[in-house]
Amino acid sequence: MLVRDELLKIGVKYVSLELGMVEILESITTEQRKQLKENLLKSGLELLDDKKSILIEKIKTVITGMIHYSDELPKVNYSDYISEKVGNDYTYLANTFSEVKGMTIQQFIIIHKIERVKELLIYDELNLTQIAFKMHYSSVGHLSNQFKKVTGLTPSFYKQLKDKRKANLEDL
Repeated sequence: MLVRDELLKIGVKYVSLELGMVEILESITTEQRKQLKENLLKSGLELLDDKKSILIEKIKTVITGMIHYSDELPKVNYSDYISEKVGNDYTYLANTFSEVKGMTIQQFIIIHKIERVKELLIYDELNLTQIAFKMHYSSVGHLSNQFKKVTGLTPSFYKQLKDKRKANLEDL
């Protein structure tokens, strides 16, 4: 709503408006671009107009959606999945991502997978074996090692901390 309202306010006609992407009907003036950028910033949004930034956001959106908002991770390699969704050669995507973000796509995926594992541990609906399977880890040991490398804690200890915090809140 906010982006649509801002576009209408400055007289920019658009074809489609989806999360994170706007396709405009005609080119906009420098003044319109400046006004849109300022108005979006006031609302905590950012206008990305450089091709690399847009590409990085697309990659991040695909990865986030794949890990956090999908019931099932893709059966194909992540590289093939990302390449297909973004519509570019994976080597180009990987090199651009590393150059701009200072980390590899694989490191970004691991961080998000561990965040998802944390969520699943907190929900307490699945055991660690089920979580490892759901998140496509080859074993519970592999998941545990990666979890510890990223968080400094074992999954079991992380879950215990969560349970202690919950018990302490119930005691209040």
